[in-house]
Amino acid sequence: MPSYLVQVSYTAEALNALIAKPQNRAEAVGKVVEKLGGKVAGAWLSFGDYDTIVVVDMPNNLSAAAFALAISAGGSCKTVKTTPLISAEEGLAAFKKAATSGYKPVSAK
Repeated sequence: MPSYLVQVSYTAEALNALIAKPQNRAEAVGKVVEKLGGKVAGAWLSFGDYDTIVVVDMPNNLSAAAFALAISAGGSCKTVKTTPLISAEEGLAAFKKAATSGYKPVSAK
């Protein structure tokens, strides 16, 4: 099942609500992911540009997009960034395939 990294920045209003009434959002998110046919591989709070990071395994890009759209439309998140992940083995296969692609870079000659 494909994996996706989902990085989220909350709105100030959402952060204030979490401070006033702390809750484990991974539980709520997990139910949504499962309803879309996936599972949460891990969830973390983070520092910097994003407030939380979730790795989800989803059946396909359509399900991953539906998840990202649902949480984006909810109004609690100011930024939702979804990145498809590939395994090291898939990456190695991609490098090998790229070597046979015949691509020629732009040249001044």
